[in-house]
Amino acid sequence: MLKKFSVLALAGMLALPAAAFAGGGASTVDMEKKIEELSRQLDELRAAMAAQAEKNNDLAETVEALDESVGDLDDRSEVWDLASRFDFSGDFRARGDFYNADSVFGRDLDNDTILTNRFRLNMRVKATENVEFKGRLAMYKTWGNQSAFTDDSGAMWPLFDGNVTRSPTGSSALYVDRAFVNWNNIGGLPMWFSIGRRPTTDGPPAQIRQGLDERQATPMAFMDWPFDGLSMGYAWNWGLEALGSSRVRFCYGRGFEAGLQDDVTGSVNDMDFAGVSWDIMKKADRFAYIQSFMAFDVINYPNFQDPIINSAFGDMSGMGERNNLGDIWHNAAVYESKIAGLNYFVAGGYSQTQPDSSGMFNDPFSMTGPNTDNEDGYSLYLGVRYDLEDAGLKFGAEFNYGSQYWLAMSPGHDEIYQSKLAARGQVYEVYTIWDLPTGEALSKYAKTFIRLGYQHYEYDYSGSGDWNLAAYDLSDAGDQAKLQMMGIDPVESADQVYLTFEAYF
Repeated sequence: MLKKFSVLALAGMLALPAAAFAGGGASTVDMEKKIEELSRQLDELRAAMAAQAEKNNDLAETVEALDESVGDLDDRSEVWDLASRFDFSGDFRARGDFYNADSVFGRDLDNDTILTNRFRLNMRVKATENVEFKGRLAMYKTWGNQSAFTDDSGAMWPLFDGNVTRSPTGSSALYVDRAFVNWNNIGGLPMWFSIGRRPTTDGPPAQIRQGLDERQATPMAFMDWPFDGLSMGYAWNWGLEALGSSRVRFCYGRGFEAGLQDDVTGSVNDMDFAGVSWDIMKKADRFAYIQSFMAFDVINYPNFQDPIINSAFGDMSGMGERNNLGDIWHNAAVYESKIAGLNYFVAGGYSQTQPDSSGMFNDPFSMTGPNTDNEDGYSLYLGVRYDLEDAGLKFGAEFNYGSQYWLAMSPGHDEIYQSKLAARGQVYEVYTIWDLPTGEALSKYAKTFIRLGYQHYEYDYSGSGDWNLAAYDLSDAGDQAKLQMMGIDPVESADQVYLTFEAYF
């Protein structure tokens, strides 16, 4: 259309001068100049039309490429959306400890510096609207060590399934610390089912002295044992503002897998846990919790390496071949709260051994054989922490006491050598935490701080955390003589100073 219009316009413009010439108004020279000018204008018009056509082609190619790009972005968006379901976080801790202990018979145990690195990587992802997976990998090793971590204090569990990610070793390997699946909102109700390697370490009130302020695990800290198992729970609100929410769980787990057995050489049963965990109330900083569980068919020792059986105290320990000893009933409760900048908690525990004919807390010197009596133990645990928010400083103090037959199920404790909550005696601790001024947080998990603390242990009875051998009175001359005859020299007192640098991300 544009081309036809241009030709007609040109013909018209040519006709006008011709008519004028016919009328005698213009010379031949003027006519030629006008024709040349019109030709030049026509050439410019043709060039402009060609340039416009080229631009139109480029625009068409751009639009086509944009369409393809939009389609590619749609595909990428779907991939990005799938990737965004994965929530990763983690933490790194470098820690240095000084440890000194005195044994009953005068040995001086000392480690002037033991340095460790701990790295943990958390993952959380939803498979469906109501099914999610949570996991954590952990590496925990001592500096300058690629061999087994040893302990001469006599109060540290050897490495096994219940502490493999919790005890510093010489290995740089990443182990599966937690891995479980939650099915939530079952039937549209506030019910859930969870199965896998359980979140059963660093439970309340451990988060207070760790400077984390949020609950890190389900069971109270007296139960500090990584294990595989399942739980079913139900949650509700009390309907009163002051009481907040509540939830109760039934929990089951396996502490030791006995493996394939036969009826010729005898058999060992699996060791299992089962019980109830109840968040009585949770409202802001106030939290009340109780738990009660049984450890069934307790074994005399977990799946340690065989040389552990032939230790210094030998056959007189009563350990001998691996065997089931009976059951242990374990109970604990904790209450936490905060007033202004003061955090505080009070906790207590009760344990009862229920041995079979093999006995628990056995005395090899007894004339009556294995101890088949139920033995009751208890523990008290108190703590405070005052926060100076403006200065980024926190100051805390804790005390715990355990009786002669107290049993804390805590092989997964977070101390270097000895579980303080398993102590049959007293442990005092003071610490300070400094939240470092490292700039604006780039993650909701971000937290960087230094923690400096001191612990003092005073043991009244031997065998903290153990249910095999009798809990001998360390101040009694007769009990000291028995320990000496068995070649056992337990720690009577210990001091430990620790310094950490911790980053959560």
